[in-house]
Amino acid sequence: MARKDHASETPATQLLRKSGIPFTEHLYDYVEHGGTTESARQLGVDEHHVVKTLVMEDEGAAPLIVLMHGDRQVSTKNLARQIGAKKVAPCKPEVAQRHSGFLVGGTSPFGTRKAMPVYVEASILELPAIYINGGRRGYLVGIAPGVLTSLLGAKPVQCAGAE
Repeated sequence: MARKDHASETPATQLLRKSGIPFTEHLYDYVEHGGTTESARQLGVDEHHVVKTLVMEDEGAAPLIVLMHGDRQVSTKNLARQIGAKKVAPCKPEVAQRHSGFLVGGTSPFGTRKAMPVYVEASILELPAIYINGGRRGYLVGIAPGVLTSLLGAKPVQCAGAE
């Protein structure tokens, strides 16, 4: 059962509020390795509308963020080709945490410790609304997908692979 209380401020919600971005708060009971399948189930939303925030790096270890539908995987080969990198791979959890400032499982693209380029699966921008991590485990925010490009400067890519 999803909890109904409010989360305290995070760097992500501080940035959204400061930028005047309307959002809804959705708390759920975090389950280790439950991912978007678990959050979507608890919140009663389509997992395709839950967006995961992935911290990856290119061949020079430069970090980047990829936003992907919860029910899809990132084709790192397609992503690398589209962004002009030789290769792209997920960061180790401790490296991702150092770049983002968030615990893995609670990574938000908003309010990261380090500015990183953000790439978004293009089809996410066509959804009416999305649920994305609010900067803490067990906490999603509901926002309009256009915020990803307007606030973060996210560049649309097509890198979804099958689950």
